[in-house]
Amino acid sequence: MKSTVEEIRARFDADVERFSNLQTGQSATVDAPLVLELIAEAASVVTPGAGSLLDVGCGAGNYALKLLSRLPGMHCTLVDLSRPMLDRAVERVSAATTGIVTPVQDDVRSLDLQPGSFDLIAAAAVLHHLRTDAEWEAVFAMFYRVLRPGGSVWISDLVAHDHPGIQAMMWRRYGAYLSELRGGGTAGEKYRQDVFAYVEKEDTPRPLEYQTDLLRRVGFAEVVVLHKNGCFAAFGAVKR
Repeated sequence: MKSTVEEIRARFDADVERFSNLQTGQSATVDAPLVLELIAEAASVVTPGAGSLLDVGCGAGNYALKLLSRLPGMHCTLVDLSRPMLDRAVERVSAATTGIVTPVQDDVRSLDLQPGSFDLIAAAAVLHHLRTDAEWEAVFAMFYRVLRPGGSVWISDLVAHDHPGIQAMMWRRYGAYLSELRGGGTAGEKYRQDVFAYVEKEDTPRPLEYQTDLLRRVGFAEVVVLHKNGCFAAFGAVKR
């Protein structure tokens, strides 16, 4: 059985400090600092007049902060399951914008937002918690609905691979990356096992192609892949 929403919330409640660091907050994610920069720059190029951001699974606010460095003064709606994480995000983001910061403690599957409310959506390391095809389609359709024309959504996440041999290969490479983060040896192996255990317990990632095809199916006119390295990808879509 996969983790419940409450179990996922409890894990993130206890991990606020790690996720409050722009450099190390996503260290288990390959190329995390690069992806953060790519998404912020791409969002500013594609939607240069953005005045409002919806940050889904905002964590401690790293993506909102990076986007604000390129698009200052935005109103920010921050969504997260974890109240301690959300409180930290509000504190950090409020200090970085003259816009209104609105916290929402909720699951992305339950959000009730007005159509055409946002210029930008960020969803970093959150969608892999979706389970069924119906949930994936409902969330992507919601993204399309709440964006204004010309708005864009930017996603970075763990991705799967349809071919079992490729999935196994990518998983081996990811395991080696995790081990090296802790210097290899016993400490590296333990860290690899710990990360793999919570991924197995919590996550149900889908392939990059599944997600880009779904973005088009719910209405997005343009889909762009910014980066892919092993089991991680960064991509976006534009509403016309």
